[in-house]
Order: sequence, then C-alpha cells, then structure tokens
Amino acid sequence: MPKNSVAYGTLFVVATPIGHMEDITLRAIRMLKDVSLIAAEDTRHTRKLLTRYEIGTRLTSYHDHNKEKRTPGLLKKLKSGDAIALVTDAGTPSISDPGYYLVRAAIQEAIPVVPIPGPSALIAALSVSGLPMDSFVFVGFLPRKPLKRKQILEGLKEEPRTLVFYESPKRVLGFMREMKQAIGDRSVVVARELTKIHEEIIRGSLTHVMETLASRSSLKGEYTLLVEGCKGDKYFDQTQFLNDLKRMCFEADRPLSAVAKELSKKYGLPRKFVYQEGLKLKK
Repeated sequence: MPKNSVAYGTLFVVATPIGHMEDITLRAIRMLKDVSLIAAEDTRHTRKLLTRYEIGTRLTSYHDHNKEKRTPGLLKKLKSGDAIALVTDAGTPSISDPGYYLVRAAIQEAIPVVPIPGPSALIAALSVSGLPMDSFVFVGFLPRKPLKRKQILEGLKEEPRTLVFYESPKRVLGFMREMKQAIGDRSVVVARELTKIHEEIIRGSLTHVMETLASRSSLKGEYTLLVEGCKGDKYFDQTQFLNDLKRMCFEADRPLSAVAKELSKKYGLPRKFVYQEGLKLKK
C-alpha cells in the first residue's frame, strides 16, 4: 500500500536543486520519501540530497549508458503498481539528460507521468539575463563535431528570439569563437555555477565575455549561455510584434501569408519565422 496515498503505478518527474541544497520544494521531498524507488542519473550525487533530507528510499542508477537496459525493468515495476521518481543530477529531468527516454517509454505504455516542478538552470539564467524571454529558443548542448555545430549556428543566424545554450568549461571558449564567426558579435549573458557559492553572471558583447574568460588561468563549472536574437535591420520589440501578430491573425479575410509579408517588412524579420508564429496562434 502507498505510504502517504501516493499514486502507485505512476512515474514522477522530480526537479532537484541545481546547486544550493535548499532549492527543493516541500512536495518534491515528500514525493521522494513516498515512492518505492528513485531512478537517478548518478546515485552518489543523489544520495547526498537524500541524506540531507533524511530520505531512505531505495536508489537505482538510470543514465545514458544504461537507459536502454534499465527501462524495461522500470516499466515492469510501474505496471505492477510501484511509484517511481525520476531525478537528474541537477534541475529538471529530461532537459539535456536521459530522462526523456523513460518518460517517452512510459507514455507509450499509457503509464501516468506526473511533473513535480522545481529548479531549472535554463529558467534561472533567463530570469536574470535582461534579455527578452517572452519567447526564446532552447538549443542546449551542441554536437561535438565542428561541421554540425557550424551548421546549427548558421541556421540560427536570423532567429529573432533569445538563444539559450549549455556548454562545458573545456569547450565554452571555442564554442563562443565559433558562435561569433557564425552569427556576429552580439550581446550575451553567461551564467556560471548558478545558486552555488561561486555563482557568476557575465554580461556584454561576445568579444567582451570571451576576453574576460580567456584572461583566467582556468575555467570551472557548468555554463549557460544566453544570446541576443537577430534584430534584423530594425529594432525588434518582441512584445509589440506579438501584439500585432495576434491582432492581424484574427482580422477577417486576412490571409496569413499577407500578415507575414507585412510584419516581416515592419520588424525586419524572416517571413518564414513570422508565418510559423502565426500558425501557432491560429492553432
């Protein structure tokens, strides 16, 4: 029987701290105590959190190298009525980690999947960036192969929304050089070690931030990079653009192609982007 009426046969996707141990919700603590099993990306890392909050629930590892092997067994437990919590090393599972694999498999088997929301480096960085965040593109980690990275960056050159990337300390400088070459010297915000003792947020042009990081003897911590979107030939006011788009999309007898053409010219945006945003509104 469930310990505290937790819904058995359910996969709970539980967000955990991205650094500071106190950044965890009361609901997350209760859920980690009540489930039968916790599937963790790194059991050693998660054990520290469980010890801090006196949680004795059994742990099992679930990461990129064993997800295909472990998933059938976890699905079997869920189908038999067990409640399982999925956690990552830091933040919200399924964002740049193997959690999505189990979530997708559970959905395909009609197993209930319930989010237990909480910290996310992506949202934390956006909230203090000062860049437009009413609409943004989360890119995450780029491929390691230079050609693929170059293709993705060049494909984002005309993207008007704020761009968000994750990068490791070993590759962050090289990545920023590639970015500058592909999309130009834009305003960026680099958030490092969010919520931890050495938390740091650097703002400025790509050139300025690269020079700041290059001057250091070593680079440590995980990096979240936020990059200003393409403004085109005119200043891009996202709020005004969305207001115009909403108004014009629902005007009688106004084809979306005509709306895209007019707003593309007004805001200096790619017509394809405006058209796709209009389709989203109409849906």
